[in-house]
Amino acid sequence: MTDDIYETPSATPDFKTELAVKLAELVPEAVADGKVDVVKLQELLASDAADGNERFGLFWPGKKRALRAAQEPTSATLKPDFENSKNWDTTKNVFIEGDNLEVLKILQKHYHGRIKLIYIDPPYNTGKDFVYPDNYKEGLDTYLEWTRQVNEEGKKVSTNSETEGRYHSNWLNMMYPRLKLARNLLTHDGVIFISIDDHEIDNLTRLGKEIFGEDNLIATLPRVTKRAGKSGDLIAFNHDYVLAFSRSASVMLNRFSHTDEGFRYSDEFESERGKYKLNQTLDYGSIQYSRSLDYEIELAGHVFRPGGASREQMLARQARNPRTDYCWRWSRDLFEFGLSNGFVVVKEGRAGPRIYTKTYQNATIKEIGGRYEVVLQDRTKAFTTLDFLDNRYSNDNAKKGLSSLLEISAFDYTKPVDLVKMIVALSTSPHGNDVVLDFFSGSATTAHAVMQLNAEDGGNRRHIQVQLPEPTPEGSEARASGYSSISNISRKRIDLAGESIQGMRQAQLAHDADALDIGFRSYSLTDSNFSKWRIGSEVDGGKLEQHLLDLRESASDDASEDSLLVELLLKQGYSLTEKISSTEVDGLELRSVGGGVVLAYLSEAVKPSLEQLRAVVEQDPARIIVLEDAFHGDDELKTNLAQLCKSKGIELWTA
Repeated sequence: MTDDIYETPSATPDFKTELAVKLAELVPEAVADGKVDVVKLQELLASDAADGNERFGLFWPGKKRALRAAQEPTSATLKPDFENSKNWDTTKNVFIEGDNLEVLKILQKHYHGRIKLIYIDPPYNTGKDFVYPDNYKEGLDTYLEWTRQVNEEGKKVSTNSETEGRYHSNWLNMMYPRLKLARNLLTHDGVIFISIDDHEIDNLTRLGKEIFGEDNLIATLPRVTKRAGKSGDLIAFNHDYVLAFSRSASVMLNRFSHTDEGFRYSDEFESERGKYKLNQTLDYGSIQYSRSLDYEIELAGHVFRPGGASREQMLARQARNPRTDYCWRWSRDLFEFGLSNGFVVVKEGRAGPRIYTKTYQNATIKEIGGRYEVVLQDRTKAFTTLDFLDNRYSNDNAKKGLSSLLEISAFDYTKPVDLVKMIVALSTSPHGNDVVLDFFSGSATTAHAVMQLNAEDGGNRRHIQVQLPEPTPEGSEARASGYSSISNISRKRIDLAGESIQGMRQAQLAHDADALDIGFRSYSLTDSNFSKWRIGSEVDGGKLEQHLLDLRESASDDASEDSLLVELLLKQGYSLTEKISSTEVDGLELRSVGGGVVLAYLSEAVKPSLEQLRAVVEQDPARIIVLEDAFHGDDELKTNLAQLCKSKGIELWTA
């Protein structure tokens, strides 16, 4: 990079170097001769440093190599897939097909510290799950080698069986670098939720504490997976867990899901308390009878008694069966307070008018100092674990819902939309443009949940899905239905779910139904489009010589201008959803990004004239990108363009 021309970086950031730079800024005395003096750093930390011989932590074979896998930069990029996208020009959602380790590295440039919520459902390591075969050499080779883990029938041949040794280590080596990179993407108040079962719950908990911090484990939430349970040797298992970690200790979670179907009623307190839902009637049976809770209520022109019975009828009923006594749930004092403060309402029931109580989204009644008060809910508290024990969050319901949508049975262990929707509601704001990431996308439940929640509360959350290009099994119902890969099913599920949600929303809110984003930009992981960036650290002499010959040309001849632009934007720190259009300036075909903020000339075939480039500069963009090959070796033309850009305060980038 010169003072006048910026060179597009060839790879993602080198995280080892960045860490050293941060240490040099914080403790310059611990850096000597350009290297970190570890001994000096320990001296400065004094008692805060751990004993080198005895440490508490999680250790396993391959951990250091797994860390290096996270730190190793990649030259890989993402290729736009217009054919498999939906509403490309307007959507802010993304679907990426590729190895998630490489994709997480690519996302670091723009999305570092910008993801509000990550939800993942990784392999549970049951002995039959596929575990990604990281090779710790060239990162992209890991992704390319994966295709060899599938036989000609499309069946996985690389599973993590206990009989093959290093059973837990293999799984940890897969998860460690991915979670390290995932943490970098979270906002300061961001959170990550991870589904897991008993096979790795203890290891994942310790790994999460190491990566996110001991104090940043929010909760371990049990979840019912199915009513019947899965038979084990001694017990039928019907549960798994959702682990929740935060990026920092300052995280605030929403107390209620504001789209819970029960919170649909409004009254004069809505602006302060939110909507309310009706609880059960104030009187009910199957409790121990209490004389203090048996009193008459005159309300709305009616006289109410518990269960609609007179005292004589109540006593007679109590004598016959003590378990069917009726009395009020609230004392008279609490009832009078609730009535005068809007927590009581009379509604028509099946047997006539009944008294119901209300639960507001943001307010409750509390007894403070011997008196009742209306208190706004502490919204920093999350749901209790009991919410996850509801059967609607089970895999049974999830499988039925997905099969109904796709009209085939494609997944046995997909997560239910309601579960992920609750997690998204807990962790994000409806109107904050929050980004939700799932890098083990599978059937794209997370995308479905985000769209559903946005439809319900008018939110503008965005989602990013990452899925390995895993083939569907030969002979499976999915393959017979034309789905050759899991990604194909995922994209179809997003498409169908979006249309269904849009249709229901149009019926309810026709005036703003079009505001719902049900589209997605589709990308696939690929090697760099620029031959000069493809060289790795481990290469023999012959390959190096060929590489040097290839440097005579910058971009691959078969790379489209769209592919080149996406790679350049990613490596310069732009998002995957930038507004891009074609424009013409003085006969030059250019790509315009962000409404003209960036102008890019990416044609190798036509060398622009200085007057044409001057006309581009006169458009006054913030940045101009020109493919190196476009100058055709004319250094004078390149220098003149640099001077023109400098005079206008425009950044000139080449590649």
